[in-house]
Amino acid sequence: QVQLVESGGGLVQAGGSLRLSCAASGRTVSRYAMGWFRQAPGKEREFVAAISWNGDRTIYVDSVEGRFTISRNNAANMAFLQMNGLNPEDTAVYFCTTDPREYYYGTYSWDIWGQGTQVTVSS
Repeated sequence: QVQLVESGGGLVQAGGSLRLSCAASGRTVSRYAMGWFRQAPGKEREFVAAISWNGDRTIYVDSVEGRFTISRNNAANMAFLQMNGLNPEDTAVYFCTTDPREYYYGTYSWDIWGQGTQVTVSS
């Protein structure tokens, strides 16, 4: 079974940057799509970004397009979310997730989740 652990969250001022990391263990995720979601206080969890198993396709929610970049390092069994131009509306717990279907493209089913890392952006 895959376990996912996020890191890199913290407190940053508006306009700043953070890089979130997601380390997978238990088995390789190199053949699985990876994604990031976030959940702000009192709100539902929302999709942020996803990357295909080999990194050739990425997708973002409109609100982060052009500011956030999702990437992965399959050799290291990790995924990343580079967040630039942060604003207070980005404050949330950020979750890493994976769709454990090998080489899959299409509508993802996010079946495995990490515990999340807190990102707080001050104005």
